[in-house]
Amino acid sequence: MKTAFNKRLVHLQSAHQRLVTRQNEKQPLGNGVYDRYTYPILTAAHAPLTWRFDFNPDSNPYLMERIGVNAAFNAGAIKLNGRYLLVVRVEGMDRKSFFAVAESPNGVDNFQFWERPITLPETDEPDINVYDMRLTQHQDGWIYGLFCTERKDPNAPLGDESAANAQCGIARTKDLITWERLPDLKTSSPQQRNVVLHPEFVQGRYALYTRPQDSFIEAGSRGGIGFGLVDSMENAVVPEEIILDEKRYHTVYEVKNGQGPAPLKTDKGWLHMAHGVRNTAAGLRYVLYVFMTDLHDITKVIHKPAGYFIAPEGEERVGDVSNVVFANGWILDDDGTVFIYYASSDTRMHVATSTVDRLLDYTVNTPEDGFRSAASVHQINDLINQNLAYLEAANAEPVAHHEGLV
Repeated sequence: MKTAFNKRLVHLQSAHQRLVTRQNEKQPLGNGVYDRYTYPILTAAHAPLTWRFDFNPDSNPYLMERIGVNAAFNAGAIKLNGRYLLVVRVEGMDRKSFFAVAESPNGVDNFQFWERPITLPETDEPDINVYDMRLTQHQDGWIYGLFCTERKDPNAPLGDESAANAQCGIARTKDLITWERLPDLKTSSPQQRNVVLHPEFVQGRYALYTRPQDSFIEAGSRGGIGFGLVDSMENAVVPEEIILDEKRYHTVYEVKNGQGPAPLKTDKGWLHMAHGVRNTAAGLRYVLYVFMTDLHDITKVIHKPAGYFIAPEGEERVGDVSNVVFANGWILDDDGTVFIYYASSDTRMHVATSTVDRLLDYTVNTPEDGFRSAASVHQINDLINQNLAYLEAANAEPVAHHEGLV
């Protein structure tokens, strides 16, 4: 029996090592805005074997998986001390999510989880589930993690075990190892999800991008990316929310939308990535889009390309919640490279890479949504006319005048 146990253990260790050290590669051609990669960077199978298997042949003679991992997705991201780090939402087969740090030497492959998941302190009202942490390295010196904390709705009818209450949990750290839990965010909205901390003080206060909701699933009358200021993160209270990017009929963000990671500061403005949700006959479809706000008035949207930035493609469309991409982490490197970390179908993590220059070009120069079919056709005709004029000028041969030739 021990011989079979040891043989299976060797196979498990070998397969896991091959997976976590697999080299990634860019997909060919792309769209010119960003490059996708061939392989997911994290899956459930990347979870350490020590989290899942009991290695004692006496207590686990068949070397069964004792604690199953279902998915690894929706990761916050940060570069710290030269290391590319993701705070990943790991979901067990028991449906409970928790956070764990995965590290890469280059940001595109060889992601490996740290030895232990994050031990996140609880508040006086324990979380039933926590997920989707956004990381912000703030001007005050702390790294903040804002995440969704979910608890059963106390007002749910008897027998309804699906009604939930979602709010914004807050924790902070200096090293992603030791975390201090702060009180949950308080707002006037019944529920809050996808809350993100701006990296700089605004008018001497902390600035938050919120996503007010009427209920756990439905944005209702409160939809859109909100904005509010708080005096302190130790007892964060938003007295007033304004909507800086609203949902709108017949767009990729008509049902609801929410801020992705904290925005990137550029010389042209604050670059934002968000998710947009629309309804289809096959269910909700999640995509990513980008927009830019003014450097000095961060509530003023100054550029917003029409449509989606990233949508699920190929195998990305299949998973626990299909036809979904979601992002709550990106990293701006010193050389201008931008690593965009996105999850597909609530199942796995991917990376796409671009540069600040390319993202600015896309955001500033891509036409905005005209909100009508006729406006879309008008934009295409304008581009055709522009291209035809350019090609005509480029192909026109200059008339040569040669003296003495008849």
